[in-house]
Amino acid sequence: MTTKANVDYRLIDSTLRDGSHAISHQYDVDEVISIVRGLSSAGVQVIEIAHGDGLGGSSFNYGFSKVDEKELIARACEESGDSTIACLLVPGIGLADDLKDVHELGVGMARIATHCTEADISEQHIQTAKKLGMEAIGFLMMAHMNSPEGLVEQALLMQSYGADAIYIADSAGAMTTEDVRRRVNALVEALDVPLGVHAHNNLAMAVSNSIAAYEEGAANLDGTSAGLGAGAGNCPTEILAAVSTKYGIETGVDPLKLMDVAEEVVRPIMPRQQVIDRAGLILGYAGVYGSFLLHAQKAAERYNVPQAEILMELGRRQVVGGQEDMIIDVALELARKHAEEDQ
Repeated sequence: MTTKANVDYRLIDSTLRDGSHAISHQYDVDEVISIVRGLSSAGVQVIEIAHGDGLGGSSFNYGFSKVDEKELIARACEESGDSTIACLLVPGIGLADDLKDVHELGVGMARIATHCTEADISEQHIQTAKKLGMEAIGFLMMAHMNSPEGLVEQALLMQSYGADAIYIADSAGAMTTEDVRRRVNALVEALDVPLGVHAHNNLAMAVSNSIAAYEEGAANLDGTSAGLGAGAGNCPTEILAAVSTKYGIETGVDPLKLMDVAEEVVRPIMPRQQVIDRAGLILGYAGVYGSFLLHAQKAAERYNVPQAEILMELGRRQVVGGQEDMIIDVALELARKHAEEDQ
């Protein structure tokens, strides 16, 4: 799907999905309504909402939602105005039936997310979304772990399944601007459908990487209000809009209204401001999945080992999304190692 007329790229705001990680999936109905109203009023074209790990993610492994996600999705659809409501689904966490349920609630876009080497598991869900009349987006996570050529192979699979657009997600915030340019350039050259980029800010490069992606031909960009998201946070929607305006890029959104949403609605509900502290920086430096941050913090406190050591070891092992149980394994191994060294 192309962007709206007179708009250079389409903005998708993921505050109510990726931002869920940063608040341990504790959104309530009033918060969702306030955020959706604010983003819609600012002209945001697409607003994504789900558990941080996608539809069906509320679980012991990933963390339980405060309010059932489908109740929150229903309220978001009621308040969405001219904005499209999107959901993210990871095959194996969410089911095809979940897509049917949220479509009935009014969701117009399904983002089907897989690891950047596992696009072949997305076929059923992309095709289900298409049969329901939804826009289907193929979403390749942890894109820094695959080469430009490898990403092209995976993206072409998703395109062949019927995806209307493809996204690469810098889920660890590990990419430099050159990393983004090379991947986006290769994908834009190879694909017949639009490309998008989902940037995280662990190396403080989310905005610059998003602008670079646009310059290389990405027609869809993601952000979250106040940068709320996994790890050190996402590309802040209001900053991306402001910088885009400075570059003369037409976004169709009102940067000042987005600033109001960030300052008056989102920041007050954040348990901690999105800063690039040591742990957040290590995520980007070591290439570790952003949503591991709070899980690693809890494991560090429980087993009395440094969080930084846990994250560095996860990076060495190239652990990917869906392997949250490995965080406990690594913490236990490090605790035993330290105990042996102290004897």
